Amino acid sequence: MQSNKYCVIMAGGVGTRFWPMSRQAKPKQFLDILGTGKSFIRHTYERFAKIVPNENFIVVTNRRYKEQVLEHLPELCEEQILCEPIGRNTAPCIAYAAYTLKRKNPDATMIVSPADHLILNEVEFAKIINNCTEFVENHSALMTIGIEPSRPETGYGYIQRTGSEDISKVKCFTEKPNVEMAQAFLECGEFLWNSGIFIWKTSEIIKAFERYLPTHYALFAAIEDKLGTPDEQSAIEQVFSECRAISIDYGIMECAENVYVHRGDIGWSDIGTWGSAHQHSRKDRYANALNSKLIQTYDTRNSVIFVPEGKATIVSGLKDYIVVDTGDVLMICPRSEEQMIKSFIEDIKYSTGDKHI
Repeated sequence: MQSNKYCVIMAGGVGTRFWPMSRQAKPKQFLDILGTGKSFIRHTYERFAKIVPNENFIVVTNRRYKEQVLEHLPELCEEQILCEPIGRNTAPCIAYAAYTLKRKNPDATMIVSPADHLILNEVEFAKIINNCTEFVENHSALMTIGIEPSRPETGYGYIQRTGSEDISKVKCFTEKPNVEMAQAFLECGEFLWNSGIFIWKTSEIIKAFERYLPTHYALFAAIEDKLGTPDEQSAIEQVFSECRAISIDYGIMECAENVYVHRGDIGWSDIGTWGSAHQHSRKDRYANALNSKLIQTYDTRNSVIFVPEGKATIVSGLKDYIVVDTGDVLMICPRSEEQMIKSFIEDIKYSTGDKHI
């Protein structure tokens, strides 16, 4: 019996906040930053493989990462990898997947997930996903998963809900607030972190594109008959050259009236920064996250230290620092200044070109 559940993994990002480890040639989703023995995308696939049959996976990525996706997910075939010619944020990515699924199975329910998030409570996560798929199959709804906030986090988006039930209608979305607003959200009790995981019927999200992003709708509808044919890539190149870069949150979720959120406590993190990597990595007795047994620390605390395999490293006198050595790049900076990484990248690019990016 054919399953109508499909998992769409978004794996096209570059992960600049994890530079210099995450590079254009091998970004974050293909790395094992937490030292688990598996890449982020591998963990994501295995998490959803308990819910979705193998043939119902789709990965949307930049075309330069196609071979890496197949290397990390050998269970998938080439036809399950959709290649974007250029990054255009999440709305075009999701439209591409939705129209592909429409041709494959008009009754498909899409579960859309980033490739590079951490979820510790996978049993509860599977239960929530199944609740969401059942809900959208019986309601005209666009769903997301909201995470119970544990601190006034300024790096996440927030969802305000209308009730306290597990599934509630969404009142509004708020992007990355300042610390005072985040504290107010935490105390209010109506707000959840936005996980960036979405569940909806393919037909519902295409209707939402038609209403809220009509240009995107028209561009993809015009090439629908070319998907799955030898003309697909040239058609997609044309569409992506014309469509506006916009997130699904801003383009549809913040506009639509039938948006619902399922509350969850699933040990979620987007592992978006070296700080969050430190939080979730194994640490020594001085709270240092180290990726090698050959790192010797002295009077060093609360730091992240990553060095190449086999490299003996001595670090002394650092507190709350990030030290990342990739062989061709060495970055040393206070954890409190990791928001400067984008500036570091721009300066390195200006002085040496793309070879260290």
